[in-house]
Amino acid sequence: MSTLVVRALERELLVYLRTWRGYAFSSFVQPLLFLGAMGIGLGGLIDRGDGAAGFDYLVFVTPGLLAASALLTAGAEALWPVMGGVKWMGQFNSMVSTAMTAGDVYGGLVLAAAARATVAASAFLLVAVPLGGTDSWWTPLAVVPVVLLAATTTAVLAAFSVTQQSDDKFPLVMRLGIIPLFLFSGTFFPVEQLPAALRPVVWVSPLWHAVEPARDLTTGTVDLMTPVHLLVLLAITAVALPFGIRGFERRLTP
Repeated sequence: MSTLVVRALERELLVYLRTWRGYAFSSFVQPLLFLGAMGIGLGGLIDRGDGAAGFDYLVFVTPGLLAASALLTAGAEALWPVMGGVKWMGQFNSMVSTAMTAGDVYGGLVLAAAARATVAASAFLLVAVPLGGTDSWWTPLAVVPVVLLAATTTAVLAAFSVTQQSDDKFPLVMRLGIIPLFLFSGTFFPVEQLPAALRPVVWVSPLWHAVEPARDLTTGTVDLMTPVHLLVLLAITAVALPFGIRGFERRLTP
């Protein structure tokens, strides 16, 4: 990708600045509502027992919601908006009519997803910390796995979306892909609670590879596996990028 990818990123960020109120609910308000209902409300009942994985439930669920909100937002943004860019509104076609390449457009989308996730995750933590949702000085670094997850999700799903002629499959991606990951990637309960036969499925979940290091950082339980999870996210992104670039080139090159 050329340096013009920065111009594509600039375009996405300008759109974000004009429409940030629409992102605020899904990226910030909605996770906080979950944090209040699940972390404080339900957590009060759970903590009467042994908590979750040795932590107060609010502390346990905070990094899960932090990462899951990035997955949901990036997932939705990499489906219908990409279809709009190549078919319905066609702004991507206009972009490649300049010196910008299709790869620049794709790269700008991935970087923009990372930038939006940085803002949303930072705002979420600014509220979660005083509520008692974290328990470590490492907490600010929990933004890192969340940003990587947003980039990974966008890289994979945008590469898929650009190959589609309609949005017929997008609801299936959300219902059979994103939502199950949201529920069964260690977000709300330890994966050890799942049947042993299902745990290997969780191990290939990008969300799990973001939740685990985020939880390590917000609880101060960083170990050798923490960077391994981050490397897995980077590896998935590295594999997806060539497919995405090729797909955008095929779709946007006259």
